[in-house]
Amino acid sequence: MRIFIFLFIVLQLNSVYAGVEFRQFERAELEARYNVLIDELRCLVCQNQNLKDSNSDLAKDMRDKVYQMISEGKSNQQIVDFMVERYGDFVLYKPPFKTTTLLLWLGPLLFFVIAMIVLFRIIRQRTQTESVEITAAEHQRAQALLKSTLKKDDAS
Repeated sequence: MRIFIFLFIVLQLNSVYAGVEFRQFERAELEARYNVLIDELRCLVCQNQNLKDSNSDLAKDMRDKVYQMISEGKSNQQIVDFMVERYGDFVLYKPPFKTTTLLLWLGPLLFFVIAMIVLFRIIRQRTQTESVEITAAEHQRAQALLKSTLKKDDAS
C-alpha cells in the first residue's frame, strides 16, 4: 500500500513540473520581446487566454515558434505576420479593422442596438393600454360590488 501512495505522489509531482518552460535568451531585450509577443497573441484552443497563460499543446507549439523566430532574428512584425498568415486574424487580441473582422469590431455594437430596439418595443407595448368599453349595466354592477366590499370593511 505504501508503494502505491509513493508512486501516486511521485506521479503528481511530475505533472506539476511538466508545465514549466524555461527559455534561454542571449539578451534581456529578446526575452522582453518574447514576453510581449506571447502576451499579445491569443491561444486558439482556449480563445480567452493569451499564449503566456495557456497550457494547451497548440499554445506550447506557438510559444516554441515565437522563440525560434526571435532566435533567428525576426522582427516582432514578421512574427505577428507569420502567425496571422498561419492562424488568421483571430490569433490577435486586437485584430485590424477590415472586412473580414467587421463582425468582431461591430458585433457588440450591433447586439446593443438590437437589444435597445427590443427593449423599447417591450416598454412601449406595456405602456399602451387598450381602453375597454363597458356597458352601463356592468358599470352599475361594479359600483355595487365596490360598495358592498367597503361596507364589509367598515363593519369589521
